[in-house]
Amino acid sequence: MNEFVVSARKYRPAIFDTVIGQAAITTTLKNAIKNNHLAQAFLFCGPRGVGKTTCARILAKTINCTNLSENTEACNTCESCVSFDNNQSFNIYELDAASNNSVDDIRSLVEQVRFPPQLGKFKIYIIDEVHMLSAAAFNAFLKTLEEPPPYAIFILATTEKHKIIPTILSRCQIFDFNRIKVEDIATHLEWIAEKENVTAEPDALHIIAQKADGALRDALSMFDQIVSFAGNKVTYKDVISNLNILDYDYYFRITDDILAGNLSSVLLTFNELLSEGFDGHHFINGLSSHFRDLLVCKDASTLQLLEVSKNIKEKYKKQSQETPAQLLFHLLDISNRSDVEYRSAKNQRLHIELALMKMCRLQISDVSEKKSEVSIALKNIPANATASLQASHAVKTEEVKATIPPPSVVEESKLVIEKPQVNSTAKTPSIKVPSITKPKEDNKETEKKINEADAFSFEDKSFTADELNTSWSEYAKKIGDTRKQLFSTMNKRKPVLKDDFTIEVIVDNKMQADEIFSEQQSLLPFLKKNLSNRQLKIVSTIIEVKDKPDEAYTAKEKFMKMVEKNPALDTLRTQFDLEF
Repeated sequence: MNEFVVSARKYRPAIFDTVIGQAAITTTLKNAIKNNHLAQAFLFCGPRGVGKTTCARILAKTINCTNLSENTEACNTCESCVSFDNNQSFNIYELDAASNNSVDDIRSLVEQVRFPPQLGKFKIYIIDEVHMLSAAAFNAFLKTLEEPPPYAIFILATTEKHKIIPTILSRCQIFDFNRIKVEDIATHLEWIAEKENVTAEPDALHIIAQKADGALRDALSMFDQIVSFAGNKVTYKDVISNLNILDYDYYFRITDDILAGNLSSVLLTFNELLSEGFDGHHFINGLSSHFRDLLVCKDASTLQLLEVSKNIKEKYKKQSQETPAQLLFHLLDISNRSDVEYRSAKNQRLHIELALMKMCRLQISDVSEKKSEVSIALKNIPANATASLQASHAVKTEEVKATIPPPSVVEESKLVIEKPQVNSTAKTPSIKVPSITKPKEDNKETEKKINEADAFSFEDKSFTADELNTSWSEYAKKIGDTRKQLFSTMNKRKPVLKDDFTIEVIVDNKMQADEIFSEQQSLLPFLKKNLSNRQLKIVSTIIEVKDKPDEAYTAKEKFMKMVEKNPALDTLRTQFDLEF
């Protein structure tokens, strides 16, 4: 039985050119060796599994190599290289600071530094996890690190650079290692699979690379685990089932159901995920990432931010074209809030289901609102705007005429149609339609609803201005608790009774006029019933306040108002050199 060696050790880089994803650092180290510009201390810092200790060993091996190649790489054949590969080198020492972190350990190291190398030019000391040294050990190491013998070189490695004291950092040449890209890890895994005679799907290797989160050592450990599970044929299904990863297809299915407004299918899919043992928090995080990836696919320039395989990338492109960008922003907002509030929710399953309901309802409401807006706009287009609409939107004349309301409705709604402005860039004239919360009904339909709802009948009677004011105040008092802004508008000025039972409401601006107009559905039937007259009409008149007195807002303006009444205040301010 052959002894099994994990891939992280079996395929550990032996020269600089085989290091994955750290080209800038390896090039700098090779040039330093070639030009004989080696520092007395190096600090390699970065996340786990990116090659810090590996680069430290390659650097130590290359420094003492007696037969360097033209590419400044170790020959692996000289006595120094062979002894290093067999862990028998007397010039290269490795120290684990996690278990040797006391002052005595550092003193022992300092004592060894005093003796020159027996073979080669340098003695190299590799101290791994150097941040684990105690404060006293760091202080004991300072002097030797700052002024070592000419043959001594220290290579420190750590994953937590912030825990190292500044006096140590200032004595080292610092190299920050980056996380390895997903593509680089996937390519390296593909090369190892070929070496091991393992057939692996590209999507499966990409999933392993994403799960590794930039750490090549983690990716190799997961690769060994999957090979032990699946044998010499690794598939995408094997990876997601063994590593407990949510399949992309779940997110694509849920997004399609959200676009279709199919709430029942979304809830059933979520229940299927829970029954397979997936965590709800993990699901909502993945769904947020899915919406983010769809948004990234909207622009070709940001497509490179999508770290998935080619097959999955094509699915994202297709679904992103079917999903509006504005909807994606709303979906991201809902999923992000659900993620933030998940931990504090008592019923966490219901919390996620409510978020999914909002997402489905959001799509349904968007479609219904668009349909209602189109129908309202068509119903309120006056007859003289038909020609311009035909030219700009190619609407058939018969369809437009069928949706035009009677003249009375157009007069009461008071739509303002602006003349098209002369503009070189404008292609079609604009029609300005005031915002209407509810479509206006015909007079006959309104009277019919009044008679059916209120169940009263009467003959039209005349009434006085006082009776009108009483009914007007009564309605304002009725809505005073819930709609204070409209209550203030109605009580600011009394309504004016005109001829033909027309009630004129004087307001200050268009916003107040719109409020009165939108309230007519309830206000007009109330007045008709109280005043026993079905011929009532309400019109709004906007007045402009002229010669409005200037009001003081800032401290200086208020002071100048006071100076107008008492000029001695300005003299007082000047004498004492006061500021506003």
